[in-house]
Amino acid sequence: MSYDDEMSRTLSYASQDCLEGLLQRGRGLGAIRARRNPHEAAAYVYDGIRRDWKWDYQTDTRYLYQARLIKDLGLSPTPVVDQLSGDEEEWSRAADVLELLALAGSREAREGLRAYVRQGEHWARVLESVADCWPVEWWEDLGDVARARIGGEGEVPWSFEPWNRFGIDVPGHRTPPRPSLDGLSDEELLVLLAADGTEPQTKVDALRALTGREPTEELISLVPSLGTANDSRPLPFLRRAVRRLGSRAVPAARGWASDEREWLARLGADILADHPAPEALPGLVAELTDQWEARAWCGPDVTAKQLAHFGPDAADAVPVLRAYWLHTPHSYERADYLQALTAIDPTGLDDAYIESLWDCESRARLLGIAMAPHQPRTTERIAVLRDDPMETLGVRAAATARLTATAGPDLP
Repeated sequence: MSYDDEMSRTLSYASQDCLEGLLQRGRGLGAIRARRNPHEAAAYVYDGIRRDWKWDYQTDTRYLYQARLIKDLGLSPTPVVDQLSGDEEEWSRAADVLELLALAGSREAREGLRAYVRQGEHWARVLESVADCWPVEWWEDLGDVARARIGGEGEVPWSFEPWNRFGIDVPGHRTPPRPSLDGLSDEELLVLLAADGTEPQTKVDALRALTGREPTEELISLVPSLGTANDSRPLPFLRRAVRRLGSRAVPAARGWASDEREWLARLGADILADHPAPEALPGLVAELTDQWEARAWCGPDVTAKQLAHFGPDAADAVPVLRAYWLHTPHSYERADYLQALTAIDPTGLDDAYIESLWDCESRARLLGIAMAPHQPRTTERIAVLRDDPMETLGVRAAATARLTATAGPDLP
């Protein structure tokens, strides 16, 4: 459920082994079973768009999962279009689903959102969103509508497009994106990070660029100097860049963990926690068991990642990891439980890998693409992911690579 749902009311999830509960959790098995009985599934699919069943509204995803269900089950988009007239949470979820359905070829979804831009309350946010992912020819004719309506919307537009294309100068509008540093070498990025005169935002851009590359150990010595101006917290992207270094950051992390600066001490402690010493294993197994008994849905993924470092030695944790994978409504963490099981004991996980190809979370689908056994059903599904215009670029690229590796030139 979303944060607002959790604060204002209690939503009760259906059992994890029935169709309703599977769909609420975004499980791949729910999508598979729904295709066998579209009539039964329809009400649950629409309910999942109308009400937010995400446990964590910031990380869990459902809209691609729900758009695929609408398309694969042959359901009408009309109830979703009608939902655009609902409250803020309802119209936002509907817009996300319709945006993808349009990419998949639904004319009703496309025209529903275009009509909303002409008449809807939150038209500017919808226009910005479709301008970001739709072909230009689908929305550029709405310039006259935008010029006529601008200034009357409830929130100030913040994206650079489509306003720049329409020649609209929006007060309070954010500036165009900064030039990318992606073209610089690792050495050049490190020089920017080390220089005292480099603007803080440029350092952030340099760290962002580094997170998309192979980890570089030369970053480690610079870490203590990469706090904000008042040294109250790390620069954005620093934690991600450092944690990608894995065990190579552990020696330095021992010193950071005792630093007087809270942010650096916390970073050091987190790195050490990611790479626990052997004596920590019994405590981690007990911690995961306690979390399960308390039905703690947020946080056990961290414990699972730590247990994964022990490999087969953490076999006592396998039953609880399996239970979390099956039951958790926090879909973003599901891939972490399956990855931990893979590291500790991959026996009998083929069905879980296959199911993950239908999961709501892209990380789970990526794991399924990498690990699902080579068989006709798997190959067919991976080909669907490769060719689906709604799918993320990362998943499509991984699917292409898997098919190329397993099928050679004779792709499906």
